[in-house]
Amino acid sequence: MDLEAKKEIITRGTLEVITSDELEEKLKKEQPVAYIGYEPSGKVHLGHAITVMKLLDLQKAGFKVKVLLADYHAFLNGKGTLEEIKELAEYNKQCFLAFGLSPDTEFILGSSFQTHADYTTQVYQLALLTTLVRAKRSMAQITRDAEDHKVAEVIYPLMQVVDMVFLETDLALGGMEQRKIHMLARENLPRIGHQAPVCIHTPLLHGTDGSEKMSSSKGNFIAIDDTPEDIKKKMKKSYCPAGEVEGNPIIEMAQHFIFSRQDHILIKRPEKFGGNLELSYSELLEMYGEGNLHPLDLKNAVTEYMIEFLEPVRNYMSRCK
Repeated sequence: MDLEAKKEIITRGTLEVITSDELEEKLKKEQPVAYIGYEPSGKVHLGHAITVMKLLDLQKAGFKVKVLLADYHAFLNGKGTLEEIKELAEYNKQCFLAFGLSPDTEFILGSSFQTHADYTTQVYQLALLTTLVRAKRSMAQITRDAEDHKVAEVIYPLMQVVDMVFLETDLALGGMEQRKIHMLARENLPRIGHQAPVCIHTPLLHGTDGSEKMSSSKGNFIAIDDTPEDIKKKMKKSYCPAGEVEGNPIIEMAQHFIFSRQDHILIKRPEKFGGNLELSYSELLEMYGEGNLHPLDLKNAVTEYMIEFLEPVRNYMSRCK
């Protein structure tokens, strides 16, 4: 695969790459390293799936993928005891493998290295370089629901920056909520003698209730190992206002999980309601935005596809039980 083909695979469906020129340089390495961190805290859902799908693209383009199961970060973010979080970390690992990540994907527990002396020293170095305002701002989208803010919130981003050093990161992947922390890494890692990673950001998926982000803590998610019956129930209740395209989670599911793999979607309807439709993404946006497609017809079509899309994951996870 040539350089341009690799760039096309890596950048498709992303919101930004910082920077494209640096990405080209990383791709010249024999096996560059891509990193992402996940807090083990509840069910793995479709919001996670967007970044996991990008990890699959990175593997196709020749990257070694390292997945940080960030148990200490989850602990600092109030997601449970370390024992509970470590149990969830194993579940997370199996979910990501079920999604098709290659067997040579490296899964690393944060607690396996985050108490080393050299690690701690670099966290202290960053603490001297980072203002309290900047550290808190970098966490704004990650702890947005917190009312009683803890000191842990300003330790969290400094640790995440140092994680990139210890995991020998060439490319850091995350949703847009990670952007401020990534920018902190790009600014401050060179100041303590390390190269800044390329940063790639993917879209956030709205929750099934229409809120800004799908989240296991809010219960507004579709888990990747949900049964077909659960998917149907959740989709039926999902926010899907007639004529509204922006912020519509059903439209977003179609965009990320259907049109990323095929050019058209089949909308099945009785003849008395106009019969079946086969629509491209642009046609779907136009027809739905003009109010010419009923929300239930759209939900039914996307539900059917999501059940099929997640079937290999369900089968894998059932074998792990």
